[in-house]
Amino acid sequence: MLQISLSPESGVPLVDQIVHAIRGQIEDRVLRPGARLAAIRQFAENHEVSRFTVVEAYDRLVAQGYVQSRRGSGFYVANRSLPASNPHPAPIASAAVDAAWLMRQALDAGAEGLRASAGWLPRSWLDEEGLRRQLRAMLRDEGSNLGDYGRPQGYLPLRQHLPFKLAELGIAVQPAQIVLTHGATQALDMAVHHFVRRGDAVLVDDPGYFSLFGLLRLHGARLIGVPWTPEGPDAAELERLAAEHKPKVYFTQSVLHNPTGACLSPANAYRILQCAARHDFHIVEDDTYCDLHPGITTRLAALDHLDRVVYISSFSKTLSGNLRVGFVAACPAITEALTNIKVLTSLATPEAAEDMVYRMLTEGHYRKYVERLRNRLGEASARTLRLADKVGLAPFIAPQGGVFIWTRIPGVDDAVALAARAAQQGIILAPGTLFRPQGQASPWLRLNVAYGGDVRLERFLGEALDAQG
Repeated sequence: MLQISLSPESGVPLVDQIVHAIRGQIEDRVLRPGARLAAIRQFAENHEVSRFTVVEAYDRLVAQGYVQSRRGSGFYVANRSLPASNPHPAPIASAAVDAAWLMRQALDAGAEGLRASAGWLPRSWLDEEGLRRQLRAMLRDEGSNLGDYGRPQGYLPLRQHLPFKLAELGIAVQPAQIVLTHGATQALDMAVHHFVRRGDAVLVDDPGYFSLFGLLRLHGARLIGVPWTPEGPDAAELERLAAEHKPKVYFTQSVLHNPTGACLSPANAYRILQCAARHDFHIVEDDTYCDLHPGITTRLAALDHLDRVVYISSFSKTLSGNLRVGFVAACPAITEALTNIKVLTSLATPEAAEDMVYRMLTEGHYRKYVERLRNRLGEASARTLRLADKVGLAPFIAPQGGVFIWTRIPGVDDAVALAARAAQQGIILAPGTLFRPQGQASPWLRLNVAYGGDVRLERFLGEALDAQG
């Protein structure tokens, strides 16, 4: 008989006790692969529990991969041996310049890893208690959709609320012009599907968002970089490039630009829209960091009234990267096309996640939470600028808010070697070459201000720059 001690008075459900006990014996190799567990009736009689309790415990063990169910025969310990790991991992020096590698490392880094260049805030900065509160409320609401597919354009109450939120930014839009997406990344992918064909010239920011560059390359686009200045794209160079390459679309970030942290000036915005009209191309404006800007600033969508501009934003940076809720707003014809692309590529987005975001936005807490987040980022930005000055880095600008500081390493042509050394110490740094459309060498680094106070970063940068100086 399987030696398990159960305690009905312990406060731990009997099912959990059974699962924990059998799982422990499997992991300790007391129960070997192929061993047959006691029959449900026999286990229930031996341990004086109901058969339903045993059935639920066995089902959980099957679901967790510890046990196999063989029809007509019983339950057996599964073989959980894992394949040998790759003995030849990719060299860090080459991997450190690969965008996919960087994102995977940042996502996989445990509590001990330092995501010094991550594109998001630490989990401890986010309102997880508010999310849990809304999740509990949603689960109690019998009207919540937890089983069916969502609507093609997304959860209607959230789409009906977003026009009020966008009106505060000067963007006039109707709910029918909004498509909810699986974060800003899906929205960008949908826009690429709509506008780009293999061989097309596409304008992008230089430096710009490396994940977007990867999407465009997957679609066979020719990336044409538009140089960025502290006031946004170089308008004169944009005019020249548009005349030369005849692009269909320009992908840009006008507010808290990734990676520079700069914002578009009003004068530059008008020149960009005039250029788009003269050369007949659309603009996809990625405003992912929208809510992290502390004041009023210029957005192309507000000036253009969604004529040539397609506007994208997300709640991943403020509410949760796990929920993955974003949206795209455009003119009716483009909205219709993007909805069809969404349905064909992903059918629908999770309505439960969209319901959660809607509840967070409308229950009255979000505005104050974001204000506190902005204040905290302002303090972190000042701290990171002091760090940069202390170790000898040269910032592109002192940003008005947001997550990033773009810093130059003096005396070098390429920051890749520094990022590779950092990776060996568990510090994830994004070298500037990742943010160049053609992967050109760059002496710049992107720093996430939320990690600017970490002593490991200061120590590494100080030692590394002293050694090269």
